[in-house]
Amino acid sequence: MVIPEINPEHIEVIEAQRKRLGTKTGFIAVKPNCSIQSYVPALNALLDFKPTEVVASTYQAISGAGKNFTDWPEMLDNVIPYIGGEEEKSEQEPLRIWGHVADGEIVKASSPVITTQCIRVPVTDGHLATVFVKFENKPSKEEIIQRWSQFAGRPQELGLPSAPKQFITYFEEENRPQTNLDRNIERGMGVSVGRLREDSLYDYKFVGLSHNTLRGAAGGAVLIAELLKAEGYIQPK
Repeated sequence: MVIPEINPEHIEVIEAQRKRLGTKTGFIAVKPNCSIQSYVPALNALLDFKPTEVVASTYQAISGAGKNFTDWPEMLDNVIPYIGGEEEKSEQEPLRIWGHVADGEIVKASSPVITTQCIRVPVTDGHLATVFVKFENKPSKEEIIQRWSQFAGRPQELGLPSAPKQFITYFEEENRPQTNLDRNIERGMGVSVGRLREDSLYDYKFVGLSHNTLRGAAGGAVLIAELLKAEGYIQPK
């Protein structure tokens, strides 16, 4: 389970997977849940400050359910405060992504503790998240924004075709990111964040946005394939 900018080293488990299955060429590599990509990259850039608690609510587009407004008319002028299985995945998959490889398996990270709510909203594309986070070593607002603006990973280093040049874009405007305006940033492969401010219960809160069918689904899968090819796991016949 890979977000190429965050845990490319996890593709090491392919060798153990092949050994277990008795194969030499085939393997299974998957992308994580599309909703977590609206906030996990932003948190990942801040791991040095040791986030300990995260509260995230995701506001997810109907295309995440494979629907449009024509075949899901009950979503018009409506919000549904439940998406089956989504909260469990949103709380556990980040820990798997932040885990480490040991004896050919992924050992999940033990922190931060994450709790989520996942809500379906009347939007065509784009998953938005509101996030509250507490740190062991609280950074300054300037340090956070600097980490976001400078964050890059293996896809940017390799110059992969689908990789966004600017992975995380921070908006200073109070009313950004907006789903309709910002979901297509970096051809839909970038992540947007904004409204970073201190919180009365947690250290900081912010808003994140990603395109669920580009970054989160099809484009994310293509980027993983590009990474696997660049790292020699996909070879021509």
